[in-house]
Amino acid sequence: MNKTFVSAGDVAQRAGVSRSAVSRTFTPGASVSEETRQRVMEAAQALGYHVNQLARGLMRSESGIVCLVVSEMDTPYRARLVRALTHELQRAGKVSMLINTDPSDGAVDTALRQTLHYRADASILLSGLPDKAITRLCLDSGQRIVLINRDDDIEGPFRINLDDGHAARVAVSAFLRAGCRRLAFANSAVGTPSLMAREHGFVAAAGEFGLNVTVARHGNTVYESGRTVAQTLFSGLQPPDAVFCVNDLMACGLMDAARHEFGLRIPEDLCVIGFDDIEQSGWSSYALTTFTQPVDEIVKSSIAWLVNSEEAGGKRPVRLHAPLIWRKTIRGVQRTG
Repeated sequence: MNKTFVSAGDVAQRAGVSRSAVSRTFTPGASVSEETRQRVMEAAQALGYHVNQLARGLMRSESGIVCLVVSEMDTPYRARLVRALTHELQRAGKVSMLINTDPSDGAVDTALRQTLHYRADASILLSGLPDKAITRLCLDSGQRIVLINRDDDIEGPFRINLDDGHAARVAVSAFLRAGCRRLAFANSAVGTPSLMAREHGFVAAAGEFGLNVTVARHGNTVYESGRTVAQTLFSGLQPPDAVFCVNDLMACGLMDAARHEFGLRIPEDLCVIGFDDIEQSGWSSYALTTFTQPVDEIVKSSIAWLVNSEEAGGKRPVRLHAPLIWRKTIRGVQRTG
């Protein structure tokens, strides 16, 4: 029977060195002569030896595993953020464990409990879920937690949030400068903290100018929901002349329905602002004015906190701005805030 497992002892024997020399060779920063390193590396290559980093980590009570808890993974913004996070985690020597959750199937709690079985060092929650009690369970089990766009009041996690209130004020200002007065907000029915913060911020900012906002919500935060919301908003006697959409996918669906089903011209009859700055928003058929998510800053802040053990006790929440990217769905070219 052929031996399929190659140990550090096998490498040491072939290279004619001690087992500790093999260990030092594969430990970054450890002291080992260049001659010994060369002999060990040649022996390892010949035998097909690879360091069992998971076993090493468990000996140090660290697995190096970071779980990404994600919902709506097929949306462009979420896919972009996951891609950026996994890339930087790999560069930092971490192993990403992706847990795909659906807001409707109740799988989030079970998925997060799995991270405990695999002894994950940390979890990054990209979703508006799970329940705060599960976040507490992970903290009590020794995990470090990064919460992105959540409103948990639990001590311990590192929070990264967008200043949705600022974005809402910028959106209202842009619409007013374009001469719009009948404002609406297009939202999904998902109700996550970040989505509701945009809605509440927009309604409040408009109220400061004495304007009411028509709010329409439907389904998940996807293209089809934008089309459905458009049916609600544009079927009345006084349809809005400006709509702030909670994300770009809904904005694209709303714009298509406005143009092709109601004959509205954008931006002449209707001004639209989205949120996320997904690739599709820059396509010529949409040319959507939108707020861009600061993905690079979100990732940088997350990774810096996870790899810096000196900050294990916590860090002040990070609040980031989402700049407005001007394209062609608002009349005029005035810049605001």
